Amino acid sequence: MTPSDPAEVPVPLLRFLKLLVTALAVTMILGLVAIIWLLVTRLPGAPVLPALPETIQLPEGATARSFSFADDRIVVLTEDDRVLVYRADGTLIGETRITP
Repeated sequence: MTPSDPAEVPVPLLRFLKLLVTALAVTMILGLVAIIWLLVTRLPGAPVLPALPETIQLPEGATARSFSFADDRIVVLTEDDRVLVYRADGTLIGETRITP
């Protein structure tokens, strides 16, 4: 039952609709603010990478490009394209040079 003339709509119904639209708008705004707040507080600004353990001593002039932990081994890729394999206690057990 929809009246064809807007003047026929009862005033209490218009007030209810106005209140409903206002409440829905406020709810959407608060929800958007909550989502933005959660994203800002929960997402880190920059990834925190683990540090190379202090027991690992790289060869002279070598700089670690990346490293990986695997059970009792630590694998280090250096800037000069060497792969160094260490035990967890820091003992160097293997070295391989790779060609790019």
